[in-house]
Amino acid sequence: MTAPRRALVTGGSIAGLSAAYWLDRTGWDVTVLERSAGFRTGGQNVDVRGVAREVLDRMGLTEAIRSANTGETGTVIVDEQGDTIVRLPDDGSGEGATAELEVLRGDFADAIRQALPDRVRLVFDDAVVAVDEDGSDGRPVTVRTRSGATLQAELLVVAEGVRSSTRDLLFTVEPRRLGITMEFGTIPRIPSDDDTWRWYNAVEGRQVHLRPDNHGTTRAMLAYTNDDGEVPDRRDRYAGAGWQTDRVLDGFAHSDDVYVDDLTQIHAPTWHRGSVVLLGDAAWCVTPMGGGGSSLALTGGYVLAASLADESDTASALGAFEAWMRPLVDRIQTMPSGIKHFAYPQTKLGLAAQRAAHHVLTSRPVAPLMARLTHTADSDQPLPALEPTR
Repeated sequence: MTAPRRALVTGGSIAGLSAAYWLDRTGWDVTVLERSAGFRTGGQNVDVRGVAREVLDRMGLTEAIRSANTGETGTVIVDEQGDTIVRLPDDGSGEGATAELEVLRGDFADAIRQALPDRVRLVFDDAVVAVDEDGSDGRPVTVRTRSGATLQAELLVVAEGVRSSTRDLLFTVEPRRLGITMEFGTIPRIPSDDDTWRWYNAVEGRQVHLRPDNHGTTRAMLAYTNDDGEVPDRRDRYAGAGWQTDRVLDGFAHSDDVYVDDLTQIHAPTWHRGSVVLLGDAAWCVTPMGGGGSSLALTGGYVLAASLADESDTASALGAFEAWMRPLVDRIQTMPSGIKHFAYPQTKLGLAAQRAAHHVLTSRPVAPLMARLTHTADSDQPLPALEPTR
């Protein structure tokens, strides 16, 4: 009996776990290497959209994600007093600004992790420090890890995220800063918090967001224009911004899960080399501005495994994977010209113009078109066939 092919997946979040799930289902011997000391829970809101909903159904996880829903029922833009200016449109498809399947990143990843069989090995607190062979000419990929281990596999899947160190050992990518910084954190819930995503815009390119979760707390975000990439003191940056800014600042000062993201798209000329393939944000980070990152991560794991199951030659399979995913990724990464200036007004005049535009864009004649813009992960291509062998 032929031994199963070995796959090493680096990165234990949605993209890496999706790849591990589907590679295992198609007969691979899978190890997942995660640099964190343990499984990472928590995180902010993500969603499942477009073709990813079909992938989720094929995994049998739709009800698990539905049961972990954050409880968010819609998205409203509010003014300084917290009064609703507009409610963002929803066309009933389950893919409005608030999707039908809204879930915290950690809850989403955990649902996939719990679906993995025991034969998939999860190794925490270790990371790749060197890749000695990239699998060219049919040789196994050989990696060395931080713990001193040497591992070999017929496939290396790099799913470590936007700032992947393993990717940078082998690939040249083009990071594109968007000039926007987002700070995320969890703050205490108060009685006035409701079940909507409340979105507040202030002058000087500042936003404040509050979103419900299913853990009895509130997820908050500060987003602001930041062309030089330096992270300012948030109290200085948000002085006088209004609405519930001070509450968020106080909450972040006492929160243990605040993290800062300088939004950066990743553009790579190719996503594969030898028997190494990039997946998820390591390959194509679309950022929250593009949306649909978690859906692309989930879908990418499926398409990768399906391509490898359909092609006997690894190079051809990885090429087929990239050919299927590229059009979807390229469409999401291509954002409308001027979107940054519209979303982050600098002056009172710009803010007034934005609010006027919101009323037009959510009016009855235009709202259906606006709702379609949230269908970020739709694909014109049917998912490739995949017949599980396990």
